[in-house]
Amino acid sequence: MNSLSSKILAVAMIAGFCFLAVQYRQSSAESSDAVVTVNATTTQSVAVTASEEKPSGDCAQWMGSLHKNNVRVANDVPTDWDVGEIDDETNEWTKGSGKNITWVAKLGSQTYGNPVVAGGKVYVGTNNRGGWLKRFPAKTDLGCLLAFSEKDGSFLWQHSSKKLKSGRVNDWPYQGICCAPFVEGNRLWFVSSRGEVVCLDTEGFQDGENDGPFKDEPSDAKDEADAIWYFDMMKELKAFQHNMCSCSVTAVGDILFVNTSNGVDASHINLPSPGAPSFIALDKNTGKLLWKDSSPGVNILHGQWSSPTYAVLGDVPQVLFAGGDGWLYSFHGTKYADGKPELLWKFDCNPKTSKWILDGRGTRNNVIATPVVHEGLVYIAVGQDPEHGEGQGHLWCIDPTKRGDVSAQLAVKVSDRKTPIPHRRLLAVDEKKGEVAIDNPNSAVKWHYMGVDTNGNKELEFEETMHRSCGTVAIKGGLLFIADFSGLFHCLDVNTGKPHWTYDMLAASWGTPLIVDGNVYIGDEDGDVSIFKLSADPAMAMVKDGDDYAPQAELSMGNAVYSTPIIANGALYISNRSHLFRIEKAKK
Repeated sequence: MNSLSSKILAVAMIAGFCFLAVQYRQSSAESSDAVVTVNATTTQSVAVTASEEKPSGDCAQWMGSLHKNNVRVANDVPTDWDVGEIDDETNEWTKGSGKNITWVAKLGSQTYGNPVVAGGKVYVGTNNRGGWLKRFPAKTDLGCLLAFSEKDGSFLWQHSSKKLKSGRVNDWPYQGICCAPFVEGNRLWFVSSRGEVVCLDTEGFQDGENDGPFKDEPSDAKDEADAIWYFDMMKELKAFQHNMCSCSVTAVGDILFVNTSNGVDASHINLPSPGAPSFIALDKNTGKLLWKDSSPGVNILHGQWSSPTYAVLGDVPQVLFAGGDGWLYSFHGTKYADGKPELLWKFDCNPKTSKWILDGRGTRNNVIATPVVHEGLVYIAVGQDPEHGEGQGHLWCIDPTKRGDVSAQLAVKVSDRKTPIPHRRLLAVDEKKGEVAIDNPNSAVKWHYMGVDTNGNKELEFEETMHRSCGTVAIKGGLLFIADFSGLFHCLDVNTGKPHWTYDMLAASWGTPLIVDGNVYIGDEDGDVSIFKLSADPAMAMVKDGDDYAPQAELSMGNAVYSTPIIANGALYISNRSHLFRIEKAKK
């Protein structure tokens, strides 16, 4: 795997929660065949009532909504396609080749950004190996945000971010733009690889105008981006992004929410700027800083690449940020004073006895996934930089109506079990110093999943375990789906967290499932998209394959799929490392 892969990604516990095995041991032997693990007591079919939602239109931000649940409404979405022929030398698609492919757009050599579709255009972040602009040959390394025509995939314009002189510690080579933009009307906002929040005119210079206040674009050619304003987080906030700045921004009203990606330096130990904000809000029209918060502070473990979520929860507008310290924070979505937001609650997504050790050798994790809101509850999984390898993961369901520290447990002294110990970066509870974790009477946990002992041998084996995850959950019809970085695809009961079935894709998955038209789509690092029926019963979700099960379909995209499938205006969009595909049933 390439070195960034890792770097960004373009989501504990302890005794006390049922469904967990007494001991954990990850199986050291890898199976040569895909494995499905089924919870035999919960294989009943889940009825999914017909949605009353209107068919999905544009998908104008990461996951298509403020709640970040990647569930869409569309009909006749393909479950069978062939990507066709790509010329090895030019990287161009042979028009008309393949099956159910409307058009293919050439991207860079590594694509971690997710496409969004709005106003007749498709936007995606990548690097410059596509060589779309004459002034920047393909050999020039840049972060690129590309705009294509939704109708035919023709190239429209490109925003180019030159590499930072500080190098890979802040701006890893060839990783490009690794986030999804937010689009509203004729404006687009995204975070560049240089640590800038950027506002663009969606028309670029194709309208013949240089909109401002920013007027100093190096070129006003029709295939160039027209910038409205820039907010440089490294300059203005002293933020120090680790390897890459990546946040898929969202907005409510005039407030734009951003994670700064502040993190460690090349030593992976030192925090150059612990006091710099981790979370900020800007005026989306002007780029003016409205508020900032540095809650993770000196406890940032590595980097911060999650994205914010917004919802009205318990009649209170809340914006949710996952911190680089492994905590999830909720702030009032509209109230702020003196440049500071109002903190509503915070939740430690790791066991208090977990420990951070370099290179993923410990048990404490970051949160890379995006929080998801569904029917008034919040769902979040933990994970690490994929380069750190596999490890125990945790998936939480949280009640967001509580206030204060709503973690599952508190760290206290044995001699004083009433006063919580302030959080520490590497180890929250040091038993050698007379410290212990106790149940938090103010806990907001509805349920917690780290695995289940389905075969009753009092161990969590590989296929029974929730591993570290970069992905975000998707929920519909009482079912929750999530992929982990060990390649397991989990189907859980959304109300209890109990597993219905688990399928081993035999390849790491970075993305988030898409649920649409009664099917669930998920991509993996081997370049396959697996498709399952929306069902708790593995016999309905999958097809029989000898003594085991297989997905309804497993379709090759040609190379690694690090992104998430989306639906916009009835069409399916999937990007692999080098191309963006619009997929829809051929018209008769």
